[in-house]
Amino acid sequence: MKVTKCDSNHLARTIDFYKRVLQYLKNHINFPKWSEEHPSEKNVMTAVNNGELFICLDGDNIAGACVISEDPEGFYEAGDWSKSLQEGEFLTIHLLAVDQDYYRKGVGSVMVDACISYAKEHGYKAIRLDVVPDNHPASGLYMKKGFTYAGTKDLKRGIVEIPVFDLYELNL
Repeated sequence: MKVTKCDSNHLARTIDFYKRVLQYLKNHINFPKWSEEHPSEKNVMTAVNNGELFICLDGDNIAGACVISEDPEGFYEAGDWSKSLQEGEFLTIHLLAVDQDYYRKGVGSVMVDACISYAKEHGYKAIRLDVVPDNHPASGLYMKKGFTYAGTKDLKRGIVEIPVFDLYELNL
């Protein structure tokens, strides 16, 4: 498996990838509480245009995808962070997803490792992220990768169904 930055050549397939993930979540336990509004086709296109979307390829198949960005997309100042960092000093992982055909095959772990390597290579001091409180698979993955809990906080995103998020950090 190889993690690479998603470009315009992969755009249509990556949009289809997220649509398949959303369809699967609709029919199973939707741990991240995603909907057609998030992640949307526009979210994916914006992340690709900003050079922030990465995909995990298994041959020609997209096995996983995520966004890694300087924008935390919320009030991260609320976190109980172990270090005081300004935006631009840390990266945030968003929209991490694995194709259902690759569940429990290490794709999430490969994606997180790639994010950590990217952050280190580019001189960031930490990676921070948020998880829906009942999303135990995501929380477990991040904790297994060395992330530590930094509180459950209102990120002021205005999402009625998700008033608070569990925050995690990995200092580099």
